[in-house]
Amino acid sequence: MLKSIKTPPPQAASKDSPKGLDSILEDLISLDSEEAEASPLLQKQTLEKKKNGAQLDSGAKPSAGGKDSENIDDLLGGLNTDLKKMGVHTVPKGHCAACNKVIVGKMVTALGETWHPHHFVCVACKTELSTTVYFEKDGRPYCGKDFEQLCAPRCAYCTRPITQNILTALDQTWHPDHFFCAHCGDIFGDDGFLEKDGKPYCSRDFHRLFAPKCAGCGGSVMDDYLSAVNATWHPECFICTDCLKPFSDGRFMVLDGRPLCEADFNSRQGTLCGSCHQPIVGRCISAMESKFHPEHFVCAFCSQQLTQGIFKEHKGSPYCQRCFNKLFV
Repeated sequence: MLKSIKTPPPQAASKDSPKGLDSILEDLISLDSEEAEASPLLQKQTLEKKKNGAQLDSGAKPSAGGKDSENIDDLLGGLNTDLKKMGVHTVPKGHCAACNKVIVGKMVTALGETWHPHHFVCVACKTELSTTVYFEKDGRPYCGKDFEQLCAPRCAYCTRPITQNILTALDQTWHPDHFFCAHCGDIFGDDGFLEKDGKPYCSRDFHRLFAPKCAGCGGSVMDDYLSAVNATWHPECFICTDCLKPFSDGRFMVLDGRPLCEADFNSRQGTLCGSCHQPIVGRCISAMESKFHPEHFVCAFCSQQLTQGIFKEHKGSPYCQRCFNKLFV
């Protein structure tokens, strides 16, 4: 979560309320030298300054900025104690969340706490954050660079940190412009995406690549389908292989892995009656390279059933012996 830090101005004390420590310091510094000499408290401050000045003149190196700030904090804390002994009541601005010492002067309010400006730093690189934006993770402040490297979610495609818009899909996080079809590379539209082996695909490519294929037309089966003859079919594609008619009664026969209506199946098998062209079930008569129902194998002239199997053939038609002799002898 991105937050900007604004340091509020020090609180002004009214005439009747206790003064803040920074206000008291300004009043003390404005006193002339004679009043300063009459004040044991300021004499103590003057001696401290002279002592520090003598150390610098003797060639001692000045301490680091953070150490100087801590010395100032100690000095102000001692001043607060001395003022209390003199009967002067002060109003502290709070306690620093880092060092737990009283805050006098500038103050930073962030993460629900108050801080010395030099103590409000990035938890990773210790860069001061009092005058810049910061990021928060688990109640701890980070500079922008460290937050990206240590805390920001990573894009599943490019593996880089995601600092602005984030898209969550397939139990992973993505830059919005990096979440696209794994086959064609197009960004997904309103129809969304379909998943296969942990990868996202547009609807068009998913069905073309992974949807079952119709055994009739070879196209992808996406909606209604039939399962028959160990294959998947569009309902309109499941028809007789020979006559191309649908199976109106739902019955079909299988020959060489292809569906056939009963008539075409028997035709291929040679089990259609040569007279009525209907399937033969049960007894049959084989004659003239065809098969017949027994009751349909009759003389072509007198229609007498040729039950004994004795007949004469003329131009592909059967005749009884009497009719044959009468007509052709």
